Amino acid sequence: MAITRDNVISWIKACAQVVAENRDYLTSLDAAIGDADHGANMYRGFQTVLTKLPDVADKDIGTIFKTVGMTLISTVGGAGGPLYGTFFIQAGMSSAGKLEMEVTDWSAALEAATNGVIMRGKAALGDKTMVDALIPAVQALKEAVELKLSLSEALSRSSKAAEDGMKATIPLVARKGRASYLGERSAGHQDPGATSSFLLLDTANKTWAVN
Repeated sequence: MAITRDNVISWIKACAQVVAENRDYLTSLDAAIGDADHGANMYRGFQTVLTKLPDVADKDIGTIFKTVGMTLISTVGGAGGPLYGTFFIQAGMSSAGKLEMEVTDWSAALEAATNGVIMRGKAALGDKTMVDALIPAVQALKEAVELKLSLSEALSRSSKAAEDGMKATIPLVARKGRASYLGERSAGHQDPGATSSFLLLDTANKTWAVN
């Protein structure tokens, strides 16, 4: 099974819906250790993305991803804009010219996207950032590819790894971003960036696994 261009559009639309549904939740997480604006910023960004999708619906997957990324950079405030913008732009560079992706293509795109975030944010595993959800998700996806698992199983494992990584941020002391200013007081709170990253990958699982 392959992930088609239409599947990608469906995923982006579903992400916008999930972000809208979790807007207050993300903001509440950010209120504990950040600027209390992550939910509102992500919501604004993805609502703007929805207005851009009709213009790229007939383009290749790389163009769609890059358009999403550029839109998020220009509309999402705080660190989320550059980081999520970089995520989608790097995914777009990896999938340039493709009208569909095999699981190997998505694995490569997700790895490129994650590496872009790591470079942009200078964050590592354990720093209590979105990277804590993304790196395990990439690792699980790559392992699934090596085992030649189905797209559905690969997506499920990747989503579960992202969820576990998200939950693992709760006891951590933040070493990057606004939360790092709190020092030890940042422990005991789930990272909002890791949470939104999980939500997007979980939405990919739920949207594409039925493909």
